[in-house]
Amino acid sequence: MARLVYCLNQSLDGYVDHMAFAPSPLLFRHFIEQARELTGSLYGRRMYEVMRYWDDESDEWNAEERDFAAAWRSQPKWVVSRSLESVGPNATLVADDIEAVVHGLKAEFAGEIEIAGPELAHSLTGLGLIDEYRIYVHPVVLGHGKPYFAGPRPPLHLVASELMGDDVIRLSYVPA
Repeated sequence: MARLVYCLNQSLDGYVDHMAFAPSPLLFRHFIEQARELTGSLYGRRMYEVMRYWDDESDEWNAEERDFAAAWRSQPKWVVSRSLESVGPNATLVADDIEAVVHGLKAEFAGEIEIAGPELAHSLTGLGLIDEYRIYVHPVVLGHGKPYFAGPRPPLHLVASELMGDDVIRLSYVPA
């Protein structure tokens, strides 16, 4: 049975904004390895549109960026959206009954399915479907943006913490 893991970078003041800070080379290497190990990813529309960047090769990419793109492209993706009419390669559009779809994914697959997108994670939290929350806390204060938790924070229990490089801490929580 697959586990659903909500995983994003976050500022010290609780915001997720992919344009405000980037992972260090060491942390980016961690994300490459993580992408290789994932069973798949479940995206909300906005986060999927951000990640589509990795669908097309760029001559400007370095070796690590090419590695991440290859890992990202190889995994199945499910995109929750009522406004999109189609999605890119290796992706499936999920327009209705997200709860049934997620239960089906958890039953059909093994390993970890990453959830990306605060609003989608909020919906899945309300349904009790997220198995773990991984927060990569960066030493940046943004003062604005989308919060990691798009609604009330669920009761959580810390199960692990790890220093990732010199300045990022990964916190892993499970529902209490």
